[in-house]
Amino acid sequence: MKVASIGLGWWSDVLADAIERSGKLSIAACYSRSSDKRAAFAKKFECRAAMSYEEILDDKSIEAVINTTPNNAHLETTVAAARAGKHVFLDKPIANTVADARAITEACRKAGVVLAIGYQRRRESQFRWVRRQIEAGEFGRLVNAEANISRDRAGKIDLGSWRYQAEGMPGGVMLQIGIHYTDVLEYLIGPIIAVSARLAQLVLPGDNPDVASLVLEHENGALSTLNASYASASEYYVINIYGKEASAYYDLHQGLRFLKRGETTVAPVPCARNDAIVEEIEEFAAAARGGPPPEMSGERATASLAVIRAGLVSAREGRRVTVAEVLA
Repeated sequence: MKVASIGLGWWSDVLADAIERSGKLSIAACYSRSSDKRAAFAKKFECRAAMSYEEILDDKSIEAVINTTPNNAHLETTVAAARAGKHVFLDKPIANTVADARAITEACRKAGVVLAIGYQRRRESQFRWVRRQIEAGEFGRLVNAEANISRDRAGKIDLGSWRYQAEGMPGGVMLQIGIHYTDVLEYLIGPIIAVSARLAQLVLPGDNPDVASLVLEHENGALSTLNASYASASEYYVINIYGKEASAYYDLHQGLRFLKRGETTVAPVPCARNDAIVEEIEEFAAAARGGPPPEMSGERATASLAVIRAGLVSAREGRRVTVAEVLA
């Protein structure tokens, strides 16, 4: 399937590398407002550097757009692609606002094109394994979970980038990386119905929080917590899932472990590392050719965004905020 990449930042290269590993898609063209970025991307991935986005939209041979433009450009660029009859793979979050997310989803629905949102973390093999055990009843009633997603950005950020500005990435670390693990928690524990959150700016310069803490209330009554940080000394990931009959423990360094009620020793769970980004790209291509719809649709991505927006309101107003309030 011939695609075009637009919005040529560092993540566009990550997705383009995945496309090359897959072999089921090919990048025919690219576009960025920066001529230097266009030239560099076109050379690296051996595609045509388009002189305008309209040139891509008018090219009938291009079936889809891989969209990694800034969040606040998602609406305009995706609606234009949908109107041109092109499927869209859009990096998370779907937008900065619920209103834009709904407009993006509706434009793609109305045009009859596939919209897939990039949420690769839920696809990682350890979380797929945990989900299968939950569905098999191994955990019994789910009661609690805790998560941490941390990275070191001290001295590494570009304050000129939209990714590190409150206007371009409202909520800072909460929206940029925290949303990955609120999604995993929803995927494993179930829908989130309310959020209580706090934000802090402790280490990084600029106008955006670099630390976030959330308490999440799930529809089934379980509670989970998430801490996200750009101010820590190193990269680290944790998700622990607690059920009445079993618990699972995952962290970046020790992998996945599992413990059943009555046992005293945790058992390591071997999970071969999978290529989650290739999987979501190939799922998108298959959907565009008439296969099953993408796992992360516009509707699901809008609900995911609403959890973070509820957290932003909670942090600002110092109260518990329901997701339904944000979606109203």
